[in-house]
Amino acid sequence: QFWNVFIGDMSLVGTRPPTVDEYDQYTPEQKRRLSFKPGITGLWQVSGRSKITDFDDVVKLDVSYIDNWTIWKDIEILLKTVKVVLMKDGAK
Repeated sequence: QFWNVFIGDMSLVGTRPPTVDEYDQYTPEQKRRLSFKPGITGLWQVSGRSKITDFDDVVKLDVSYIDNWTIWKDIEILLKTVKVVLMKDGAK
């Protein structure tokens, strides 16, 4: 994934990458997720991803990220990602 960031296909922070089978089922609102590059980490990953299993809830987090994006929010998500990884929280 870091190679994909290096070549510009992904970002460090962004929306959750769609799977091929998901894309065909997206509504127009859900397709808004594609306006940002997918990220290695994102709001879903640091918001308790093991507890957020409903696809609509994942989409809402991604749309919220898009609507409220700032560089400071990305930095906050990166810092939370480090915490989640070190605490092994949310990746169940």
